[in-house]
Amino acid sequence: MSPMFVPGPVDVAPEVLKQQEKPMIPHRNKDFEAVFQRSAQKAAQLFFTSSRVFIMTNSGSGAQEACVRNLAKERVLATVCGSFSKRWYDVALANGKAADKLEVPMGKAILPEMVAEALQKEKYDLITVVHNETSTGVMNPVKEIAEVVKRISPDTLIAVDAVSSLAGARVEMDAWGLDALFTSSQKAMALPPGLALCAVNDRAMERAKEVPNRGWYFDFLLLEKHRLKDSTPMTPAMSLINALDFQLDRILAEGLENRFARHSAMAKRSQEWAVAKGWSLLAPEGYRSQSLTVVNNPPEFDCAEFNKFVAPLGIRLANGYGDLKGKTFRIAHMGEIQPADLEQLLQKIDEYMLTK
Repeated sequence: MSPMFVPGPVDVAPEVLKQQEKPMIPHRNKDFEAVFQRSAQKAAQLFFTSSRVFIMTNSGSGAQEACVRNLAKERVLATVCGSFSKRWYDVALANGKAADKLEVPMGKAILPEMVAEALQKEKYDLITVVHNETSTGVMNPVKEIAEVVKRISPDTLIAVDAVSSLAGARVEMDAWGLDALFTSSQKAMALPPGLALCAVNDRAMERAKEVPNRGWYFDFLLLEKHRLKDSTPMTPAMSLINALDFQLDRILAEGLENRFARHSAMAKRSQEWAVAKGWSLLAPEGYRSQSLTVVNNPPEFDCAEFNKFVAPLGIRLANGYGDLKGKTFRIAHMGEIQPADLEQLLQKIDEYMLTK
């Protein structure tokens, strides 16, 4: 069966799925607590951090809400460059925070100088950034944005959504000075959906102590109290954590540098293929994702029709997201996807176009 080229849920290796068949044991049990602890320790390597990593039973959007609830007393600056970065803004408003949008058109990146200008006008508790905007294929310069925040507004915390990039691209939490960084299980990590991993540094934990109404399920202080006992306040998704423990070993065995290089090479191949066909890319050069490529639709290409064309092979391509549906298509080359898989997809798109 050929893989799906959609940005999550992605294909999961059979041996990883198999880990979910392990029998249930009490989650307040030393055997499970050992799995939980070592999973968090291994996960920290993906974040390039010595900070804690919370393993959360929810999607990445839950970690996003947790960051807002714990780290913003009042004001949030949400950088918006697509559908998923806009969710930061929506979550802030839904949680009663005063939020401002720093917005660019779809397909454009958030630039450090834009952030500098916004921070010179207003003081914020928290700035939110998406590292890899899944709707547009834009990879924002998070390192450079963080440098600007530290220089102009050092008390502003920096929270980053790396849902569709972490484990497929380098994101160095400690070296870049990020306060909170999270991802989801079902994208570049190539796990089933249902888990979020959220790394939070000591500075952010201190801020959380000052923020009222953090809620319960997403309270970082409560999560930390139980993490120190190698557990969670509530029953965790034990089967998924068994799969996580196993998959982290596979990721680390491939080697992070090798994994990043594989994703980067597939991004380069997809981009060059599209340009060679005369098809334009939505994201500008220098700000293109390593884990998915977003191509502007030529008039004769129909993603739904193409998916029918390749359905017997088990291949599936992703349509544009939100306002970009029907205007773009997305080649997700993340997780378990290999260069040979990508070549098969590109060949099939070429064959499909011959029928037009």
